[in-house]
Amino acid sequence: MNSECYCTSLRVAMRRMTAIYDRALEPAGINVAQWSLMRRIPSAGEAPITIHELAARAELERSTVARNLRVLEKGGLVEVSTSVADRRASAIVLTAEAERVSVLALPLWQGAQAEVERMLTVEGAGQLRSLALSVGTEES
Repeated sequence: MNSECYCTSLRVAMRRMTAIYDRALEPAGINVAQWSLMRRIPSAGEAPITIHELAARAELERSTVARNLRVLEKGGLVEVSTSVADRRASAIVLTAEAERVSVLALPLWQGAQAEVERMLTVEGAGQLRSLALSVGTEES
């Protein structure tokens, strides 16, 4: 689909990009949205993170993070408990199962990265990342 609208074009590209990563991560039993959140959550034994902190790190709405956390928790990948510091907040850490999945997922994710670099060239992929991250910043 060809569109003059930047937003529409980016949304199409994002769906295509997401499909590449989701296909790559499928053997690990997770998708790229789950992988992205997991990489921002502390491991068991480390200081836990709250939903609010995770949402800030991931630049997502709190409700989106909470919904995705329920899926990760159901899959045994995160442990959600009540924060000791603030009984109103949740404390989130990865489980041992998440560590196992992460070991499997990392090379799959790296393969998706390499696929994108083959499609766009390493330089083109780097430029795409820089441009994408500049959207909405004061530097853009």
